[in-house]
Amino acid sequence: MPRSHYDVVIAGAGHNGLVAAAYLAGAGRRVLVLERLGHVGGLAVSARAFPGVDARLSRYSYLVSLLPTKIVKELGLRLDLRRRRFSSYTPAGGTGLLVDNEDAARTAASFEAVTGGRRDLDAWERFYAMTAHVARRVAPTLLDPLPGRTDLRGIVGDDEAWRDLFERPIGQVVDERFADDTVRGVVLTDALIGTFADPAADLLANRCFLYHVIGDGTGDWNVPVGGMGAVTAELADVARRRGAEIRTGAEVLAVDPATGEVTFREVPDGAEHVVTGGKVLANLPPAVLARLLGETPETPEGAQLKINMVLSRLPRLRDPAVTPAEAFSGTFHINESRDQLAAAYAQAAAGRVPDLPPAEVYCHSLTDPSILGPELRAAGAQTMTLFGLHMPARLFTDPAAKREALDRTLASIDSVLAEPIGDCLLRAPSGEPCLEVKTPLDLERDAGLPGGHIFHRDLSWPYGEEDGEGDGPGGHGAGGHGRWGVETAHERVLLCGAGARRGGGVSGIPGHNAAMAVLTSAG
Repeated sequence: MPRSHYDVVIAGAGHNGLVAAAYLAGAGRRVLVLERLGHVGGLAVSARAFPGVDARLSRYSYLVSLLPTKIVKELGLRLDLRRRRFSSYTPAGGTGLLVDNEDAARTAASFEAVTGGRRDLDAWERFYAMTAHVARRVAPTLLDPLPGRTDLRGIVGDDEAWRDLFERPIGQVVDERFADDTVRGVVLTDALIGTFADPAADLLANRCFLYHVIGDGTGDWNVPVGGMGAVTAELADVARRRGAEIRTGAEVLAVDPATGEVTFREVPDGAEHVVTGGKVLANLPPAVLARLLGETPETPEGAQLKINMVLSRLPRLRDPAVTPAEAFSGTFHINESRDQLAAAYAQAAAGRVPDLPPAEVYCHSLTDPSILGPELRAAGAQTMTLFGLHMPARLFTDPAAKREALDRTLASIDSVLAEPIGDCLLRAPSGEPCLEVKTPLDLERDAGLPGGHIFHRDLSWPYGEEDGEGDGPGGHGAGGHGRWGVETAHERVLLCGAGARRGGGVSGIPGHNAAMAVLTSAG
């Protein structure tokens, strides 16, 4: 088998691996990126999911929140990330709660219609002023060496905010601050995306919530024009222009942490090769890395149902004060009140598909029509992506559960609309409806995510725990977490994917931090 030496070998060409490659190659390092699939981008890609239908869907991830402006500027990325005017819409009987980023009076009127007064609107403004303060303080630290807990608390500089976001269960905080069940649920959904937790008791929900509101210091969830594939294609172009070598169809089989030898197989012909890296960066789930190192992995559990759709038209609403285009251009909440979330969690924890699954949908094409072909645009077609909560992998060991989850989720959508969503689905030339369902087990099979966990494992606090707290993932360097939060028990091997500390989301942060760990290491 041929052998070659590189300064850095990166396993996995998802967005984080490409960020790391771009930084390292730009610093003059000889970099090889190995990707099992036949394309770069990992799950942050765009694809025509339905044969004969000219719509490019971001099938797995579809919004950008955590990608720092600093990374975009330093790598010279040419991206068009559009801010959504409408943050969210939540049906509530014959009306609904609309959060309009550009019309405070309309938002206030919506709160009045749903809650009967201003109390929760005032509480909403105070609460999100607090999260905005925390976001401004914490976001810049995500690209610095990992702070300790005490250091980050000092950076936040607000004892009430620290207590309510970092120390007390977010569900308890929300119950105290808000009176209306619908409003409480809108806040809590950010604590449950891809996370199976009870927000009334489990601080894991707090960690999920933090990453959803920190964003790039603003908390905005922006739309990538051209779909998520435009983001990773640009990252790959920059990495290559800077000198990185990227090989697709190259499956990593083993990593020797002592020598830095990486064995990989060319997928088309099965030929095996060995290369050596001064450092090996794993843009892989920690459980996959453990197997490559010959160690025993711990398998995480994902918790979401993903449904991709193309609609012939937007469905009609019960609320005459809001247009479907307004409602679906932000996050459209479906049966996600606080009590509905709690009921669904209890049923899923008992091993049952929830009777009324909570979910949220978003129509990417309303903000970025370019992902639709001209004929679909002219006909009024739209893409719709649904993210279902409290759907842990354990529910899907019975193959029949996938159909049950789909049927109940579609019924849940119908329960808040003025017409069935099925009447709005576009039909492919084959006659089949444009609807694609992905359970956690599908993600494990199709994308190689153990347990179907979209964050690779449970999200961590954005600091290194002290005094043996250790309730989130970390490395094994100084203080048990490493200087950058990407270190492992092996000096040559670093995490650079979502499973690193401060990972998760389409952020590029672990890729940046792994590159900095290499560039700032001794020698």
